[in-house]
Amino acid sequence: MRHLSNVINYKKLTDGELISLIKEQDRLAFTEIYDRYAITVYYKVNNILRDENASKDLVQDLFASIWSKSENIKSEENLAGYLYIASRNRVLKLIQKGKTRSDYLTELGKYSSSVSYDTIEKLDEKEMMMLVADEISKLPTKMQEVFQLSRVQDLSHREIAKVLNISEATVKKQVQNALRILRERLSKYNTYGLLILALFRSF
Repeated sequence: MRHLSNVINYKKLTDGELISLIKEQDRLAFTEIYDRYAITVYYKVNNILRDENASKDLVQDLFASIWSKSENIKSEENLAGYLYIASRNRVLKLIQKGKTRSDYLTELGKYSSSVSYDTIEKLDEKEMMMLVADEISKLPTKMQEVFQLSRVQDLSHREIAKVLNISEATVKKQVQNALRILRERLSKYNTYGLLILALFRSF
């Protein structure tokens, strides 16, 4: 760490300058990066997982890796973009491994195991979101209702069954059928359409 770190105004430094200092094991630079981005990253992660503890653990792990593996981050790199991609990758890994509390994400994980993290950043997200939203609107009415309660409101299968006065088995089948239909309709995009279903749960 620089011996003059106590006279540096870290808040005025650019992300690139802070990353350079982190590479020198400057903990105050790391603290500034954490303060700038941790809350925003947490918000985005929790918007997908809807699990505060899991989201906090993921964010802590992500920032710990920035400290321990700072040599992998280029000083001139867009740090906000780097954190966005890195957090998405970690979220998807949890989903694909079935390590989430959400019934919806558990089912989605079964259909998205072949997503390549290396190609995620190449997605045209706005275009894909519009496409997915259009395909969801074409689902049968009851299936669409069940699917949206699961995807947007994050209700469990049991909660949806109670709200709609149907069986849990029916709810699970409707969600599975909706994902199967969407996967088929979005097949030319491989699993990317389903990826957007995970990353953007509120559109």
